[in-house]
Amino acid sequence: MKVAFFEVEKWERERFRARLRDVQPLFFADTVQEVERGEFKDAEGLCVFIYSRLTRDVIMSLPRLRLIATRSTGFDHIDLDACRERHITVTNVPYYGENTVAEHTFGLILSLARNIHKAYLRTIRQDFSLEDLQGFDLKGKTIGVIGAGRIGLHVIRIARGFGMEALAYDIRRDRFIAEILGFKYVPLDELLASSDVISLHTPYSESTHHIINRDTLAKVKRGALLINTARGALVDTEALLWALDQGILRGAGLDVLEGEELMMEEGYVLRKEYSADVLRTFVRNQMLLRREDVVVTPHNAFNSREAAIRILETTIENIERFMEGQPQNVIV
Repeated sequence: MKVAFFEVEKWERERFRARLRDVQPLFFADTVQEVERGEFKDAEGLCVFIYSRLTRDVIMSLPRLRLIATRSTGFDHIDLDACRERHITVTNVPYYGENTVAEHTFGLILSLARNIHKAYLRTIRQDFSLEDLQGFDLKGKTIGVIGAGRIGLHVIRIARGFGMEALAYDIRRDRFIAEILGFKYVPLDELLASSDVISLHTPYSESTHHIINRDTLAKVKRGALLINTARGALVDTEALLWALDQGILRGAGLDVLEGEELMMEEGYVLRKEYSADVLRTFVRNQMLLRREDVVVTPHNAFNSREAAIRILETTIENIERFMEGQPQNVIV
């Protein structure tokens, strides 16, 4: 089976080669959209990460394609309707370490709560003054978790260890888990109005697009922090800048940005024409990067050594099981 692997590093290539002996691999360091289509036109499988946009055009142009194995939990970068029409199996990595993203979430929270990012930049310039560096304790504060799945629940576990109160908003509610971990499910408006820290852990879909917008931000407790380690498009970037300017939000910790694929490299932006809305979002992201009350990391919350290995092992198993006729972790 010929499989094209995109966005892969050297150590990943070696592991794929060693484990998938019945696979004829094609390896690319770039995303699908950055590689000439002819180089993988005969591929029966694609193995991608989140920056490879598998649009209808891409999917329909690959006549032999039977499998898409994404090395991620989310799959909003894949046109699932086109896959259904073509009877293409799509698999994901449903679990790779909820603690990994949760720990990064608290890294962002602590950076903002104690001004660690500002203190670091100041001290490397040999400035050891404490002016404007006073932070606040997490103990006794309330964290509001939007999306209480595996990652969200682990964030709550950590928060409780810090002595924080915890609220959760989710369409599914597990009263037993809430009692064990000591948190309360509440409506979204109540969570926004009561939380000192708001952390996003919900999947991206049409229903969650811009779940954080000007209307919802207007309901936020003044001086709260917003943390997003889920998907960039959960947050309306224009509304976020407005809330920061108005002092509604004290700060934001962002591991993901709306339209973040344009931030990967400057040359990427120049390779095609974009709509005015996309370019406006790009400019707003540049504005976020210049702010002292915003901490941005490059979609790195998943990226621990342990989690990367788990992701690769699950992906390898997904490909093996598909070749055996018993696919696992199937989305389509």
